[in-house]
Amino acid sequence: MKAVSKKRFKYKSLLTYAAFVGPALLFFLVIQILPFLMGVYYSFTSWNGVSSVVEWVGLDNYKQIFTNDETFFNSFMFTTKFMFAAVIISNLIGFGFALLLNAALKTRNILRTVFFIPNVIGGLLLGFIWQFIFVKGFASVGNMTDFAFFKMPWLGDEKTAFWGIVIVFAWQISGYMMVIYVAALQGVDSSLLEAARMDGASNWTLLTKIIIPLILPAFTICFFLTISMAFKIFDLNISLTGGGPFNSTQSVAINIYQEAFQNNRYGLGTAKSILFFVVVAIFTTFQVMLTKKKEVEA
Repeated sequence: MKAVSKKRFKYKSLLTYAAFVGPALLFFLVIQILPFLMGVYYSFTSWNGVSSVVEWVGLDNYKQIFTNDETFFNSFMFTTKFMFAAVIISNLIGFGFALLLNAALKTRNILRTVFFIPNVIGGLLLGFIWQFIFVKGFASVGNMTDFAFFKMPWLGDEKTAFWGIVIVFAWQISGYMMVIYVAALQGVDSSLLEAARMDGASNWTLLTKIIIPLILPAFTICFFLTISMAFKIFDLNISLTGGGPFNSTQSVAINIYQEAFQNNRYGLGTAKSILFFVVVAIFTTFQVMLTKKKEVEA
């Protein structure tokens, strides 16, 4: 009897587990895993995305990417440089906002809302807004004030266009990072800070020796999010510069989109996306391992 009751209990537990997890697992398999596996298959073909004929070409797409696709290499270099600049700047701004708003300010709740609002605006709309600011707004201010900063061709030159995209990305995402850092800072035990102050610790010592080591998990999360977001930048990039001037600010996502949907080389575009997935996975995995190691050492 005990054996039968145990089997019934296990059967009921399995049914309960399947009832709760099954639908989510099914949607994950259909929406994520199946398209990914199909993408891997198409990366070995010359399919144009329309025809019913799918020709197997093996590793030819990958060979072409590595040997005869300078545009993809340039877009990858741009995306990598953009990722490093955007991650550092957005996290510095987000952490700075968090430190400011963690203080006893009367307007901190209003300021949190103000700093977070850019993250709510869609990337395409945000890009077009900032395109108007860079092209029209800065030019008007430059004519009135004669400041060289506002007279620069922000979206018309390779270097300034790069920093223009970095500025807009950091402006959009810093508020989101701020929320994560604020939550981490509020979890720091105030008694530790008071004890350190009584021992004569300066504000810089409190920040570097106590606060930052205690909130390293927040840095792990924020670095992971900003790295993945910066690598996958598309809507902001395409609405601000469209990859110009002369493809100097073309991200990998735009390059893949143009290859698959404008050049009708779906197989080659999918091969690029698979390589891109591998690179992003390596970067994020290395970052998580490194910051997790720092958490243990702290």
